[in-house]
Amino acid sequence: MRSFSNLWFWIALAVMWSSASHWILGVPYDLVLRARRHGGDAVTDMEDLVRINVTRLLYIGRMSGLWLAGLTCFLLTGLGILGFFYWVEFAQAVFLLLAPMTLVGLLSLNTARLIQDTAASGEALYKRLFRHRIFVQIIGMISIFITAMWGMYTNLALGPFGL
Repeated sequence: MRSFSNLWFWIALAVMWSSASHWILGVPYDLVLRARRHGGDAVTDMEDLVRINVTRLLYIGRMSGLWLAGLTCFLLTGLGILGFFYWVEFAQAVFLLLAPMTLVGLLSLNTARLIQDTAASGEALYKRLFRHRIFVQIIGMISIFITAMWGMYTNLALGPFGL
């Protein structure tokens, strides 16, 4: 289970962060740009998608947020202990994928709450979605850097055969 020397792990990491920065609160970012540039039906479509996804995220957060928080903490703690205390490389890899995405999930919940509280639309909504995307990209850059450094360290420390 050599995760950090496996090409599929790095492909999964790239696809995960590419998707996370493209789908902002469940809305494709190209739709946000098209709505801002051209207006018309694209604005209506974008605002409807944002409203649907904000309502959905906040409903899930209200109904099962405590259970999801407990399960997420349990899972991340278990992966962290297995990975960094018992040195299970697969657990390290999964932890380095899931921990930053947990931050993105919390950021999405907060952004959804802010959009609903302020009833954002038009330019205010574009700015809120743009700011959310920038924060997701910053988290992604830091996560990819840390994962790459840890992966290189692990590969150099274990050698080519994982001895």
